[in-house]
Amino acid sequence: MSADTPARLALLRELRDEILLHYSSGRPAVAVDGLDGTGTERFADDLAETFAERGHAVVRAGMNGFRPARGERRAELAYGEWYDLDAFRDALVMPFRRGAEDGFRLAVVDTAGEPVVAGSSTTAPDAVLIVDGPFLLQPSLVGLWNYSIALEVPREIAAERATGTDGASADTQRLYVAEVRPRTRAVAIVDNTDLDAPVRRFADSC
Repeated sequence: MSADTPARLALLRELRDEILLHYSSGRPAVAVDGLDGTGTERFADDLAETFAERGHAVVRAGMNGFRPARGERRAELAYGEWYDLDAFRDALVMPFRRGAEDGFRLAVVDTAGEPVVAGSSTTAPDAVLIVDGPFLLQPSLVGLWNYSIALEVPREIAAERATGTDGASADTQRLYVAEVRPRTRAVAIVDNTDLDAPVRRFADSC
């Protein structure tokens, strides 16, 4: 398992156990939200591994697979335009939830923004879907999640980590935090400043 430090692994298992306590059956969808540079992909991957170590089926998807096509991408896009929300619902979330016989799709575009031509996936009846990316707690998406985790990192550290990535503009990210206030919407808040020792915070803490 890549979550190889005791503190990180303990927190991930705590979150896994909390999710399974409340959603032991059905197909819950879990969001790992965080701005560019907060480490959502690694955190979601490691969380998924803790489900696998219990023998629990898990499906991993990144919201980058539901970005607009290459010619429509701009850093200045509003957070509400950052994803193809209809494709995300129709291709992944809804067929995953209902256990559609024809399966679900984990992406509609690749990292370059080109259409993905791939078969559909299926999974166990009690699988957990874990999705990572920025802007997941915006009004158009927040109702899709059974459980949500907001990762927080000081702005200057996040900016350094995100250097060279295809991320949203600083203005778009600031507006998301100001308007959506993700820490008030998330079930769990995690300070991910120290990647080896993330710490759970609470909405009334600094």
